[in-house]
Amino acid sequence: MKTDTIVLGAGIVGTSIALNLAERGRSVVLVDRRGPGEETSYGNAGLVERASIYPTAFPRSVKALLDVALRRNPGANYHWNALPGLIPWMFAYWRASAPARILDYARVMDSLLVHTVTEHQRLSAASGAGHFFREGGWLKLYRTEGGLASERAEFPLARHYGLTAREVSIHEALELEPSLRPVFTGAVLWSDPHSVSSPGGVTQTYAAHLPQLGGQVLRGDARTLARFGEGWSVKTEEGAVEAPNVVVALGPWAMDVLRPFGVNLPLQVKRGYHMHYRPEGNASLARPILDEEGGYVITPMQGGIRLTTGVEFAGRDAPRSPVQLDQTEILARGLFPLGPRAEAEPWMGSRPAFPDMLPVIGAAPGQKGMWLAIGHQHLGFTLGPITGRLLADMMDGVTPVVDPAPFAATRF
Repeated sequence: MKTDTIVLGAGIVGTSIALNLAERGRSVVLVDRRGPGEETSYGNAGLVERASIYPTAFPRSVKALLDVALRRNPGANYHWNALPGLIPWMFAYWRASAPARILDYARVMDSLLVHTVTEHQRLSAASGAGHFFREGGWLKLYRTEGGLASERAEFPLARHYGLTAREVSIHEALELEPSLRPVFTGAVLWSDPHSVSSPGGVTQTYAAHLPQLGGQVLRGDARTLARFGEGWSVKTEEGAVEAPNVVVALGPWAMDVLRPFGVNLPLQVKRGYHMHYRPEGNASLARPILDEEGGYVITPMQGGIRLTTGVEFAGRDAPRSPVQLDQTEILARGLFPLGPRAEAEPWMGSRPAFPDMLPVIGAAPGQKGMWLAIGHQHLGFTLGPITGRLLADMMDGVTPVVDPAPFAATRF
């Protein structure tokens, strides 16, 4: 089978790339070992962010570092045996989290974030996924005055980028979300983001639209990628597929495919967990709720109330250790009337991340016809559609919707 472009990875990023290319008349085959949206794109908090101009940065204060090291922060966990291999990456992550560099990050990331809601709206309208989406932003809760003061410090930069953040009282927060219990001291409503009731469902619906544009979705093993003349070949259940172009959008598995071709990038993973719960009685949520100091998000999903944890530094394939879920569940039950767990086992996924917290979007160094879209860290679901549009612009040789230079792989 011959096509113009093979896209490896049917998460939200790869699916969005395939759709953008197919919309422009390219023949595309989207390849994954599983169905679309069944890996990392399934297990997130379902946010279409517009307001995340501040990254999930490495702790800078001594107290914050000690809280993580001594496991006093429920938003972070680590495996001792993973740390030696992570030290160079974590040092680079720490450097990139310096206050001055955070401002650079905000400027660069806003160039993508300004398009996130509209690009999702465009794909959802074309594919029929609009019923998954809701407005209303998200609510951040703070248990201490110090935590709330830190959030207030973000308001000037938010206003600079045209974002709407409004501090609300406990009473106002409970009017917005009557099922919450007043165990917090203050809250901030960020109105610009949207959210969805099933990120996996959105990705699957997007992918189901690809055949209507002439593309195909096939099961296959990305690790079979090989050079074929001047192009590329990969094995699928329908046989080998050949193309002059290949896009690697494999998230945490990207380096398994890239290293054999000499493409070495400092990609690591931040693992996370989630669990669904039945709400007690008539309790409900209208939007995602972040308990900032509790280290978790609760959000209404089709499968129930989803609790998602913070970051676990561990090997991608290391045994599961959902201690953060157990810790944050206690806090979440104090905030919201969660009923019993709706699943036998917690879900676990890996967020692919570079130490500077920016994704790589563009050509692979030294590999003609290979393109990369990896390392979207905590914003993969948010950035999928705008990544697809940007990469399609680059592959078509037209003026990109966003300056791609900050996302080039050659920065490493």
